[in-house]
Amino acid sequence: MSQYILFNDEFFPTEQAILRASNRGFKFGDGLFESMRMCNGKLMFAEQHADRLRAGMKALKMDGHALLDEYFLRQKTSELQRKNKFNGNVRFRLTIYRDGEGLYTPQINKIGYLLEAIPLEQTSYELNAKGLIIDVFDEITKPINKLANYKTSNALVYVLAGLFQKQNRLDEALILNQQGFLCESTSSNVFVVYQNQIYTPALSEGCVAGVMRSVVLQLAKTYNLPLIEAQ
Repeated sequence: MSQYILFNDEFFPTEQAILRASNRGFKFGDGLFESMRMCNGKLMFAEQHADRLRAGMKALKMDGHALLDEYFLRQKTSELQRKNKFNGNVRFRLTIYRDGEGLYTPQINKIGYLLEAIPLEQTSYELNAKGLIIDVFDEITKPINKLANYKTSNALVYVLAGLFQKQNRLDEALILNQQGFLCESTSSNVFVVYQNQIYTPALSEGCVAGVMRSVVLQLAKTYNLPLIEAQ
């Protein structure tokens, strides 16, 4: 049975080609994305995802960021979940790209979007019980700039770190920033517990402003756990 994606408010089978050769997300990486999770029919942390998405769109000077609010995310993910007849546990990826043509200089700042969905077996978040094999990827470092905190479509550092991870049979690879300090990993933010103190790289170190990172920071504050955003 075919599965579906949601492309600019229209459903298409996942195997159907829909992108034009002139698509700016494809040609220039002119876009950004959000990875989201639905558990038991509820889109988790929708407000935080919407806040980061709109902030990233503002940073990329894209029009229409005010429309992509929490309601939009909940509505569109629910529509795609029902169309695919998935149970209530789904992983979504929402890609926002600048529509229109042009070379490096866009002709317009209007946006388009693509929403994908993958069903999950897990009904909740789970802690890793067996540990991870990790190493440091230092072939290329991540620049520190105003775009570093967002999930942009230009993800070559993560791609190369992922290849390093695969070639060395690792579970995760740690990424360094341009100053050689710990930044994040290929798929998550990093927290270190040392002598009853929690440490995580500050956003000024160039890591993604992860939604789960913000949740952990809030939990630490709520339960008075000592946490330092290290610089």
